Amino acid sequence: MFEVSLDTVCFIIRKCREFQAKEAVVIPDSPDGPEDDWALQILADHADDLSVQELRATFEDLEPAEQAEVVALMWVGRGDFDASEWAEVRSEAKSAWNPRTADYILATPLAADYLEEGLDAFGLECED
Repeated sequence: MFEVSLDTVCFIIRKCREFQAKEAVVIPDSPDGPEDDWALQILADHADDLSVQELRATFEDLEPAEQAEVVALMWVGRGDFDASEWAEVRSEAKSAWNPRTADYILATPLAADYLEEGLDAFGLECED
């Protein structure tokens, strides 16, 4: 069903939790304006963070279609799409793909929760 492996998605979830659990990480609910590249501003302060480095390396090892599936899974978990719309959401995520997918995931508040909810929508879960 997925091009990206369940183990990879679970690793991404763990790294997102590690990164977003740190006290210094402040992710706004929304940018101040359309000109603000707030995701890059937030992540620039954490370039030496091991969790960020590992997550970026993981995304670099994935094909663009696999990266897009992670985004699509997050969108399903966030409630933007239903699991029954998987072909549509995956297609939309592939169309929106860019090389900053890791930054997009890291800068999304509750990304780990959304990814878990996305897995749950397909009857999947990460092993502890």
